[in-house]
Amino acid sequence: MVSMEERLRGAGLRPTRQRVSLASLIYAQGDRHLSAEDLHEEAVLANVPVSLATVYNTLHQFTEAGMLRIIAVEGSKTYFDTNISDHQHFFLEGENVVFDIPHGERGQPTVSNMPEAPEGMEIVNVDIIVRLRRKTR
Repeated sequence: MVSMEERLRGAGLRPTRQRVSLASLIYAQGDRHLSAEDLHEEAVLANVPVSLATVYNTLHQFTEAGMLRIIAVEGSKTYFDTNISDHQHFFLEGENVVFDIPHGERGQPTVSNMPEAPEGMEIVNVDIIVRLRRKTR
């Protein structure tokens, strides 16, 4: 099994004490979606001395290094996904919960009738976020 230090080095990041501690918290629970505030709260509970600003910076560094995938749900709310494979998401409004759309027999949702990319550009990825709310009686 690869150590967290080796995993960080493999992503081109220096394994500082804070990065190792935060990465250990992030990946301890397998594939999941979390916000910077969620991770900061976990760090405080685990007695990891780190500021919210450092958590934000570290999450963005991990994303740029390809270790996390960013999910922008609303203008001010961003989640980070430990599953960096190509997949889509549900967002439960009112509860601020993000979860993966399961791979069913029809596969993941797709976008048909995609526009051509403007001259000199290429489409890198298309994220689909299906917004849900609980039914009321």
